[in-house]
Amino acid sequence: MPRTSLPAGLNDESPPDATPYLRLALSLSLGAAVSLGITRFAYGLLLPPMRADLGWSYTLAGAMNTANAVGYLIGAMAMAWLLRGLAPTRLFIAGSALATVFMAASGFFTDAAALLLQRLLAGVASGLVFGTGGLLAARLGARQPRRSGLLLGLYYGGTGVGIALSALLVPQVLLAAAGQPHPWAWGWWAMALLCGLATLLLAWPARVLTQLEAQGPAPVAANGQRTPEQRKFRWRDFAFGLLGYLCFGMGYIGYMTFVIALLAERHLPGSDITIFYTLLGVAVIASSRIWAGLLDRHRDGQPLARLNALLGVAAILPALTSAWSLVMISALMFGAVFLSVVASTTALVRHNLPASQWAAGIGAFTVTFAAGQIVGPTIVGLIADGAGGLARGLVFSAGALWLGALLALRQRAL
Repeated sequence: MPRTSLPAGLNDESPPDATPYLRLALSLSLGAAVSLGITRFAYGLLLPPMRADLGWSYTLAGAMNTANAVGYLIGAMAMAWLLRGLAPTRLFIAGSALATVFMAASGFFTDAAALLLQRLLAGVASGLVFGTGGLLAARLGARQPRRSGLLLGLYYGGTGVGIALSALLVPQVLLAAAGQPHPWAWGWWAMALLCGLATLLLAWPARVLTQLEAQGPAPVAANGQRTPEQRKFRWRDFAFGLLGYLCFGMGYIGYMTFVIALLAERHLPGSDITIFYTLLGVAVIASSRIWAGLLDRHRDGQPLARLNALLGVAAILPALTSAWSLVMISALMFGAVFLSVVASTTALVRHNLPASQWAAGIGAFTVTFAAGQIVGPTIVGLIADGAGGLARGLVFSAGALWLGALLALRQRAL
């Protein structure tokens, strides 16, 4: 029989996928740079000069990041509701633009109440950015199952870009503005400029991801197997993972809020502090490669438990010693681990729930993360105002992280 030819333009093979997944994940990671690397963590660089200029206690200094975490919680809780009427890419860009505005506004106030409000509003914006960005990264990873851990890690590693840029920029800005009243205000404006530039660069991945969403969801889950579509997210199914993540939120934020102040108290040279914070940021960027395999292999709480335990070791080192080599090891270890803890919870959701439930699962972990961050800075600040000082506060942070590791060990795959 003669072979029947297909109509022109049709064949039995799908066209090759030309989507630039790695470039998309890297570009998307600027959202993490804005939401955490700059909006949240760069405050630690400004805390010492603001506290000295405005006469703050450590409790009030910690309350600034508590307010930011309350805003983050509001943003995380609002995300699921807002996604009913808005595409995640639109919410992602809008949140980044708002974060830019609120960061800039923080440079115009010296009143504690006004600054608390600005930190709250910046937290709302960053919660929207980080949550929607994590959802977009998870969907991107579902289209590349074998590289899903790497793509997720690249997104979260963007936080390190924000940390490293802040570490290099803020000290120079403070030095240049030394003769101005409230020179720390120029630090806020410099960080707002970074956020604004990142927001402009986010336009490309947002546009491409919108086009991908229009093509429909990925056909399989990120672990390469179909997840039952009838499975719904339930808090009790992830109880130990959520509790372990709550402890992570309490523990890590104390370190990121106060470690620079501790090093300044110990009269570490400014150049060494810049190296410390830059190394921490670079290690965050590298972490996407280090832990990608761990996130892909495990469907239970093992990654969250192991990473929390390592993070506790990194957090306690500056509390125990001021030896330069060990302090730098703390920076490298902390940076190489802490954002991978966040990625591990996204991977846990992605491995155990269908794509239709990812927003609910990621939202729940984001809310838990925010709740821990609300408690952590104020507790560490209260401890630091007592006899033990900042060193004892970091001991609390390490203890919370180790408790989180024990809880996460009990999280089973569904």
